[in-house]
Formats: sequence, C-alpha cells, structure tokens
Amino acid sequence: MGVQVSDFTAQIIEDAIGFANREVRPLAAEIDSSGVFPRSLINKMARQGYLAASWPKEYGGLGLNPMAYGLLTEQIGKACSNTRALLTVQTSLLGETMLRFGTVAQKKTWLNQMASGDRIGAFALSEPNVGSDAKHVQTTYRKEGGKYILNGIKKWISFAAIADFFVVVAADESGRVTTFIVEREREGVSTIPMAGMLGNRGVHIAEIRLHDVEIPAENVLGSEGSGFTYIVSTALDHGRYSIAWAGVAIATEALEAMVAYSRTRSQFGEKLHHFQLIKGIIGDAVTKVHAARALCLSAAQMRKDGTGDSIHETAIAKYFASKVAVEVTNDTVQVHGGNGVRDEYPAERLFREAKVLEIIEGTSQIQQQVISQFGLRKYMVKR
Repeated sequence: MGVQVSDFTAQIIEDAIGFANREVRPLAAEIDSSGVFPRSLINKMARQGYLAASWPKEYGGLGLNPMAYGLLTEQIGKACSNTRALLTVQTSLLGETMLRFGTVAQKKTWLNQMASGDRIGAFALSEPNVGSDAKHVQTTYRKEGGKYILNGIKKWISFAAIADFFVVVAADESGRVTTFIVEREREGVSTIPMAGMLGNRGVHIAEIRLHDVEIPAENVLGSEGSGFTYIVSTALDHGRYSIAWAGVAIATEALEAMVAYSRTRSQFGEKLHHFQLIKGIIGDAVTKVHAARALCLSAAQMRKDGTGDSIHETAIAKYFASKVAVEVTNDTVQVHGGNGVRDEYPAERLFREAKVLEIIEGTSQIQQQVISQFGLRKYMVKR
C-alpha cells in the first residue's frame, strides 16, 4: 500500500483487495450495462462489514479510522464505481451523519439494519431546481400537532429506486431547514427511476415524490431547524471524503489499464509504451495519481487527528482527485484508441464514471469557491 498502517488495517485492506477482485470486479461491466445492483452483492458486502466499515462495532461496524476507511474505499472503487457508491451513501452520507446526530432510538432502529444490508437508505437533498444549495430547498414541511407534513420532489437521488428509507431535507415557510427519516412504506411516498445516465448507472438513481406525507416527531434527524448547518454540512463532508478516494480509485484503475494496454498493443512494429508520446502520457498519469493520493492521505490523517482544517483539506482532495480522475481516464481512452470507446474495454466506462465525480457531493465549481474562501483566510499575510 505504501502507507504505514496497523496490522489490523493491513489485513482489512488485504481482504478487501481479494474481495474486490473475486466478488466485485467481475460484475462491474454488467452492473453498468444492466443498471441493476445485485442484492447478492449487497449481502456479501454486509457480511464483510463493509456497509458499516467506519462505524463502531456496537452498530455492526468494523471501527475503521478515516485512513483505513479511505484505503478500503479505494480498493472497492477501483473494482467498481457503482459498488463504491453504496459505501458513499450507506456508510458515509447516512451512517456517519446518523451516528453523530441521531437519537439513541434512531441509531438502534436503523444502524444495525443498515450494517446488515436489511435496510438500504438514500440521502434526499437534490431537487429539480436545487443541487447542493440546501438553504433553498423547495421541499416543504409544516407542523400539525405532533406530526410533520412533507411535500415536494427530490431528484438525482442515488439508490432511491431501491431504498427502504430516505433522509429528506425540507424547509418550513420561514426557511428553517430540517431533516426527516422517511420510510418508503409511508402513504404519499413514491419513486420514479431515472434512466439514460452518463455514469452511476447501477446506483438506481430516482426521483422521490412526497405528497402530504405524515412524519412523526421521533423521525426528525437532529433538532428542528438544524438541517443545513449540521446535518447537510456533516453529510456532505463525509460524502466528499469518500468521493476524493473514489477519484484516486478510478484514476489508479485507469492508469493500470493504460499501462497494461500499452505493453500488449503494437503499432508500427513496436509496443505502444516504446513511443515517446505514450511515455509522456503515462508519466503525467503516474504523477497525477500520486499527487491525488497524497492529498487524500493528508485529509485522512487530519480527519483521524481531528484537525480543524480537515474539512478544507477534504474539499481540496475531492476537487483535485475528481479532476485527476477525469484527466487520467481521458488519456486512458486516448491510449486505447478506437478500443477506448468500446465497452469491450473498461476505458470508456471509467471515463464516464470519472466525470460524475466532478458533479456529485458539490460540483468542482463549488469546491473552488470553498477552497478560495479558505485560502483567502489562511494565506493572508500582513506586511
């Protein structure tokens, strides 16, 4: 791995590499082409403890620290981006947030079922006219007696088509944002699967429609009005950390595909890797992958140590790693030539999946703004 880790972490990652090669990678192309994530794979991941990898053991987790969880995410993400997306949603966005802000009853009710794979969740923030701007969500709630009534539409929600519950971000008439745990079986809840996706074809993206859905007070996640400042901010931070490692994973997988192809494919009587231009492409790709991984490791260490700037380091890692994934996969397609645009080879799938990373959990443009604000403070020097 090239990283100093404990024996426990090293064993977890070694097992994850074997699991990814044996159970995940052989299904990656089929998951992408069919748009179906197999229930059997969810169950296998649950048995390995991966769906709760970073959670305490009392909730069915492996108790991995941020460094170990990042390295695990990398190995799963290399094998299949759709499978890694399940970790991002189930473990990071939902689980980590519920661990921090859920009540004792909520954690007892949901976390063990999520860890076992019996309950799959979805984080419902985006809407037809709203992306990561949770302050201006148009899904509404109003309080009637001891219940809340939700109305609205959520869109682009990963795993929404198969999820058993949703964490829904909504606002009242005064603009206060609150999050609610909404079970699929509640009256007034429906989902519409979305097809024609560039990437993430196997994560069952869907619209969620809420029509006068009654939610009891015990289903409020966090305190009323804390939805943006605490719940959404925390969830997106954990999600961005996972996506940063996803960028490294896709870029590394693409680099390996590029190197393998250049060593076996011949043109003009020479293997591709003998040509100076191909060497230049590979050299740039190696450098970018190493740089992206270094940023992820830095963010991991800061998160592990509880350093105050870890949120900004995570944003930097997410921004850079997602850009690197796009650049390296683009070059991988180029090295493959005509074969790079055929689904017989992984290059085109990796390219499509990489582009998605620049959009989800906050676009690259949003990350630039966050990083800029951080830089304007940190690097202001009075002379």
